[in-house]
Amino acid sequence: MAVAEFDLIKRFFASLPQHGRGVGLGIGDDCALLEVPEGQQLAVSIDTLVEGTHFLPGIPAEQLAYRALGACVSDLAAMGAEPAWLTLALTLPESDSDWLEGFSRGLGEGMAQYGLSLVGGDTTRGHRALSLQVHGWVPKGQALTRRGAQPGDSIWVSGTLGDAMAGLDQLQTQADPDPYLLGRFYRPSARIELGLALREIASAALDISDGLLADLNHLLQHQDLGAELQLAQIPLSEVLLDRYSEQQALNWALGGGEDFELCFCVPANRRQQWLEKLPGLSVSCREIGAICREPGLIGVDQQGNRRPMAASGYQHF
Repeated sequence: MAVAEFDLIKRFFASLPQHGRGVGLGIGDDCALLEVPEGQQLAVSIDTLVEGTHFLPGIPAEQLAYRALGACVSDLAAMGAEPAWLTLALTLPESDSDWLEGFSRGLGEGMAQYGLSLVGGDTTRGHRALSLQVHGWVPKGQALTRRGAQPGDSIWVSGTLGDAMAGLDQLQTQADPDPYLLGRFYRPSARIELGLALREIASAALDISDGLLADLNHLLQHQDLGAELQLAQIPLSEVLLDRYSEQQALNWALGGGEDFELCFCVPANRRQQWLEKLPGLSVSCREIGAICREPGLIGVDQQGNRRPMAASGYQHF
């Protein structure tokens, strides 16, 4: 059943529970009025997802909302920022109340998990697409960035890599997709806790959206550096290795993308501080290599063989 625009906003979005602080005025006016706490900097990121390009046409609306939100909030995690507010722009071919009900439910679940308030947005008619803009805050001078890595810094990643692309493959090729891999594709976990823990420890950080090699290369290019990766240390889940060959799993881990784990660098003089924090985190992290002075990506296998690696990954154009 179709729903009129303002009824749509009131029914499916204005009524969502609010979790973020500092909302002076939210949905219902020309602008939102927001208050950033004293001594904090505002971190802002926006992602746009287009049906047929960034998500499959048949994806359940509830899963789409949760996946889109997790991917966007992951950018805040990579900066060490605490989530606060969300704006949403929806372009829809029709105002289908069933689709909107599922989307609103998934969005509300994600907002509750990350402590977000929806403070504004827009709805239009057209080919299905959604843009989510997240806002968060971080103490002044403590934001994690892609700049700052130095030769000798160790390289770490959170969680396991390659699962999301395996989940997509399962969705497209298997009648009965593996629940774990499908969940890793549909429901990425933005590593907010880890990002907060890395403040004043990591020299550089980013989230893995386009693939480990492609995203790590973005970090390296800022300062014309290189990296040496121990391929046997790339974290792969048992489920992934059970369903696919080790080579396929490694290929997805290096170049698949969509995992939304964090990749970060730890200087030698902060290593002990980091190791003391690590056991208290709810997500596993693994050291996979080191920053080098010579530009380029080098992979080292278990036998010690070294080979150059292309910074392959997802390209929008």
